[in-house]
Amino acid sequence: MKFLIVTCLKEYQEEVVKIFKQAFINAFSATTITGFKDNQQPDLLEEWFASGDEKFDSVMLFSFTTAENAALAMELVKKFNAANAGDFPLRAFIVPVEQSAYKL
Repeated sequence: MKFLIVTCLKEYQEEVVKIFKQAFINAFSATTITGFKDNQQPDLLEEWFASGDEKFDSVMLFSFTTAENAALAMELVKKFNAANAGDFPLRAFIVPVEQSAYKL
């Protein structure tokens, strides 16, 4: 089992939902978040959303899913980002789940 997390601007939420459906992920959750970014050069090892002047309405979508579905979703996110180059790519993460009280 994997924990798939995707963050994006609110404007891209429907695109992420489409990606989830294409990856056979039919059960997921979403929450709104506010991202912050300043104009300094980012240190990618330390930055998630740096505190700064600019605020962005974002969303985080997440799901517990199979390794295969998570991998497919990751490939679809990479494909989306390649086709839609910009300052705000979709950010996706796959986290292993060591134990669970339920089975998928």
